[in-house]
Amino acid sequence: MATITTNGAVWTLNLGDDENRFTPAFLDEVESGLDKLEASDEPAVLVTIGTGKFFSNGLDLQSLGLQFEGRGSYVERVQALFARFLTLPVPTVAAVNGHAFGAGAMLAMSHDFRVMRDDRGFLCFPEVDIKIPFTTGMSALITARLTPQAAVTAMTTGRRYGGVDAARDGLVDATASADELHSAAAEIVRPLAGKDRGTLDAIKNTLFAPAVDALRAPIG
Repeated sequence: MATITTNGAVWTLNLGDDENRFTPAFLDEVESGLDKLEASDEPAVLVTIGTGKFFSNGLDLQSLGLQFEGRGSYVERVQALFARFLTLPVPTVAAVNGHAFGAGAMLAMSHDFRVMRDDRGFLCFPEVDIKIPFTTGMSALITARLTPQAAVTAMTTGRRYGGVDAARDGLVDATASADELHSAAAEIVRPLAGKDRGTLDAIKNTLFAPAVDALRAPIG
């Protein structure tokens, strides 16, 4: 179950302690947490983290009984969530505590910054190996956050990045031990808690306009 808590200016969205796949219930919980954050008017930053082995294992097509051709409104909802994180009017950081695969890795990419556990867990875009092409919106999101060559490698090889390799290739900004992951992530954004939300909103929507437009576009 995804939950949100506060400690001063630091809001923590905990994705849960299982695979944290994007079920409708999970999406409801995450969206509710963001609603609470956006309804506040105090200085704030957001740390998104999981508990245990997974940050998020991404889409839940199999258990929902959905085929790729029929994903429609479900994937549109997931992409809208990515766009929301990408343009959230507070500083954000993903604390990647474990495996982040597919849409789970994209969720991490939707944050301003990323810190990954240094000893365990992989960040991976496995679409090339599971024969599910990226949507236009997903591709736009990833390429907006990575260098061109890093995007080519990550998206076309299905490579599994450990924390050290992910930091070296620019997929994450830093690594930390499991015990220090949350605090290390919080320290990146805590000094930014006073940034004006309206200004951040305008900057992020301009900075990521092509990706946001692609993520919010209907899937035919």
